[in-house]
Amino acid sequence: MTLDLPKGRAPSIRDVARLAGVSHQTVSRVLNDHPSIRDSTKAKVLQVMEDLQYRPNRAARALSRGRSRTIGLLSAESAYGPASSIAAIQDAAQEAGYYVNTANLTNVDPESIEAALDHLMNQSVEGIVVIAPQVRVFDVLEQLSIDVPFVTLSSRGLLNDNSLSVDQMTGARQATRHLIDLGHRQIYHLAGPQDWIEAEARMRGFLDEMWEKDVPTMAPILGDWTADFGYHAGRELLRMRDFTAIFASNDQMALGFMHACREAGLVLPRDMSIVGFDDIPEAAHFWPPLTTVRQDFAELGRRCIALLLSSLSDGAPSERPEPIVPQLVVRGSTAPPLF
Repeated sequence: MTLDLPKGRAPSIRDVARLAGVSHQTVSRVLNDHPSIRDSTKAKVLQVMEDLQYRPNRAARALSRGRSRTIGLLSAESAYGPASSIAAIQDAAQEAGYYVNTANLTNVDPESIEAALDHLMNQSVEGIVVIAPQVRVFDVLEQLSIDVPFVTLSSRGLLNDNSLSVDQMTGARQATRHLIDLGHRQIYHLAGPQDWIEAEARMRGFLDEMWEKDVPTMAPILGDWTADFGYHAGRELLRMRDFTAIFASNDQMALGFMHACREAGLVLPRDMSIVGFDDIPEAAHFWPPLTTVRQDFAELGRRCIALLLSSLSDGAPSERPEPIVPQLVVRGSTAPPLF
């Protein structure tokens, strides 16, 4: 038996039932793994689904069983850190038997954020993960009512107790301390964009470590995360050469700065030491290999899904989750300064 469908129309549950010679209720029971269905009937229905390449409507199944096993993910940025967090969350959700439906924000105005949340809620998501590095996104979210459990990454912890993060300040202090312990006293910080929560935390970590070690501090330079910015900032700063080391707030800006150093004839790390942040996959292959701060995105994803599923099953956790402490990875881009 074959089934001719109008061009462009996907097969429906009734199409499956008709071709399998059963009722659509029987097909629904097969989809929901109902114990009353005989093995032979189940096998026949599943074979028809495969032949038709039938894909069940998740929202409809959610209504019938009360669970969608779908998590919404609201993302406001595609830089390395947030993108790695998204991949880790998707992997952890899949291991737990959940789908992830992502809404990407191209703008972070209130209307766009509300529209993205509405989109996710219309997909019958059971919970939501918010990955929004910009301060203004959380300013908007604080004014909204979210009707399902949610977990935030990179937040300031103001929305609820379900917030997870990497301890950016500790990572920045590790990077800065490494340069100070090598003997550097003239250190510039290439910071990230001013409205990014991580950029602010890394800058505070740099300033706190410099103050604690009683090292004179030069004003941080606000960047935009790109290698282009690191390169152009490097060209300007190297006109003065009043420093011996750089702590860049991410690896891309560090890469651009290294380009400027090589162009100026400097040998790294003999003439200049550089530390980055993130440990992107390419960092070990820069020349010289980049000393940087590694974030455990896989662990962040696992904890995020575990926290959200805990909220789904028994409400909010009793204790605020501890931040994940990053790790300094020392490679060939740092050395003691020449005196």
